[in-house]
Amino acid sequence: MTDPTPPSNGLGIGPDPGAAQPITLRVGEHGASATGSLFDRIGGAPTFDRLVRRFYEGVQHDEVIWPMYPADDLEGAIWRLSAFLQQYWGGPGTYSEQRGHPRLRMRHNPFRITSEARERWLHHMREAVESLQLAPLDEAELWAYLDRAAHAMTNTFD
Repeated sequence: MTDPTPPSNGLGIGPDPGAAQPITLRVGEHGASATGSLFDRIGGAPTFDRLVRRFYEGVQHDEVIWPMYPADDLEGAIWRLSAFLQQYWGGPGTYSEQRGHPRLRMRHNPFRITSEARERWLHHMREAVESLQLAPLDEAELWAYLDRAAHAMTNTFD
């Protein structure tokens, strides 16, 4: 009989560091990714701007999550999310230059983010991602991050 528990890293959390890990093919030992950044592969800033604008089109009509957004500063919210995503995926560091460290959990802590709110956010983001018609691997990479990030922002479980 085999043990169904995954390998441990000895701390009781996370995977075994000796287990297989994803790799990034690089140009030279410490060079850039041989496949380029997701930012470059999907079309740079214009693609992220389209993603975020499409996302907010849905959010504006959502009675659960729209109240959490600054209706009087929608363009600011659009810029912040687009700039953050661009930076995260290998684009310019404008977000951090203008706003400092992202501190996503801290910035979202004032809002009551329930599992329902998270699922509404994911619904609108999924529609926005699909509207881009990305290559399947790029879409999967982007979506995996967005899904993890949304789950990490959940801060209320009642």
